[in-house]
Amino acid sequence: MESIIAVGSGKGGVGKTTLAVNLAVALARLGHKVGLLDADVYGPNVPLMLGSNAQPQANPDGKIDPIEAYGLKVISVGFLNPGDKPVIWRGPMLHSIIRQFLGSVRWGQLDYLVVDLPPGTGDVALSLIQTVPLTGAIVVSTPSDVALQDARKAIEMFRQMKVDLIGMVENMSYFVCPHCHHEIDVFSRGGAEKTAQHFDVPFLGSIQLDPQIRQAGDTGKPMVLEGESSPHASSLYAFAHKVVDRVEGIKASAPSGVIQIQ
Repeated sequence: MESIIAVGSGKGGVGKTTLAVNLAVALARLGHKVGLLDADVYGPNVPLMLGSNAQPQANPDGKIDPIEAYGLKVISVGFLNPGDKPVIWRGPMLHSIIRQFLGSVRWGQLDYLVVDLPPGTGDVALSLIQTVPLTGAIVVSTPSDVALQDARKAIEMFRQMKVDLIGMVENMSYFVCPHCHHEIDVFSRGGAEKTAQHFDVPFLGSIQLDPQIRQAGDTGKPMVLEGESSPHASSLYAFAHKVVDRVEGIKASAPSGVIQIQ
């Protein structure tokens, strides 16, 4: 595996999974070999956003074949525990499933593995960081002060664990009125960029609050499938390009070599 990217947030409801899924699909459409690991075991929404309810297949050697969707290799607790039954696990079980998803899934040779973390700074994020050397982490936040307060905690967690920050992205940054075409700052605006500057973290861009992006996720057809020329997907592709540039910069300044998962 060349690069492992964690996508996290201090708070739920900021569109972290939406951005993780669209980032992964965008990277695949840009010609990269990409995997998507849904580590949000309490709220595994990746299967819904990819429109798949397939079941991963186990092999005699104990390895698991990931699901394939939109050019991605994907694994999620949602494939193993479909429906509305909740997952009630404690720390050791969470650590075990993360290790299994990393080490027992036939990922093959990937350029990028995007990992959708659960919100907050709990056991899953710590297990991931302890299990595999991350290339870096992305912190997702809306511009509101409440979301930014928790995003700052996520930044500090990654720094304390010696994980490079790929950057911070502001989701639901603004809304374009379909009638007057003026931009409306529903949740304020610019807060994530100011926070990124304060913490000396790269800012990866602003994603608008777009009903089309929400609808695309709900119907299992990620917005980036429309291509870079789509007005609804252009900011998502701009975000993906900035992530690639940042990852390449981090790798250039780090020891060379392919990440091996034991």
